[in-house]
Amino acid sequence: FWRPAEQLTYFVLFPALLILRLAQAELDLASTGMVMLGAVLTPILGGLLAYGFRPLLKLDGPDFTSLFQGSARFNTYIGLALAATLPEPALMLAALVLAIMIPLVNVLCVLVFAHEVRQGNGLRGVLLSILGNPLILGCLCGIALNLSGLQLPALVLEVLGKLAVMALPLGLLAVGAGLRLKALRVGGRAFAVSVLIKLLLLPALLWLVMRSLGLGGTGLQVLVMFAALPTASSAYILARQLGGNHELMAAIITGQTLVALLTLPLVMAMVL
Repeated sequence: FWRPAEQLTYFVLFPALLILRLAQAELDLASTGMVMLGAVLTPILGGLLAYGFRPLLKLDGPDFTSLFQGSARFNTYIGLALAATLPEPALMLAALVLAIMIPLVNVLCVLVFAHEVRQGNGLRGVLLSILGNPLILGCLCGIALNLSGLQLPALVLEVLGKLAVMALPLGLLAVGAGLRLKALRVGGRAFAVSVLIKLLLLPALLWLVMRSLGLGGTGLQVLVMFAALPTASSAYILARQLGGNHELMAAIITGQTLVALLTLPLVMAMVL
């Protein structure tokens, strides 16, 4: 059941949610420029933190790729679900952040694999997958509809609305079903450092940077929330495909998701 449910959420429900929210949002790209800058900085800062800890951990290439993915990636399902609980225009800003961070983080991760594991043939495939990513397509479609001024027919809006309502609860259930508790046996220092970076250091660092640049309000809340999210389950697939330590990656995914149950409420309480 869970595999088809996850595919339905990824390919249909979340794109419908993104199209609906972005098509109806009051987009002002000038006022969201600082949020888009933060979206660029988030995975870059996470990756830099991973490189900063590497000399202390003495990791080989495959192990480091898992630490890097655990520091830079984010769980889209949890992010959108949390954004829906924030005041408007949080969900619209979250969609813009996704449109920037998904392509960027995938390119960064593949470049790290190419350098650390000498797997240089994966970049083209990842770029193609980005172009076909249903979440990216949903964001682009919603933005295009918004900027064009076209009004969707009432029937289309109704269908999108019903699909969007199902997206968040089913997405969160899929996250829980995908956890691999046995993977936590691998653990180790790299696992512990990935939790420290992704769930505590990165959101704190991003908050400091964006506050110093003058950003506040809902935009800052959305960015810090995304910085504090556990890493994405798709990191495991990339680790297997490109020669990373997929067992360590599975431990990081599961461990971060469980620890985030404690850290995310604390981080969000500090920025609300």
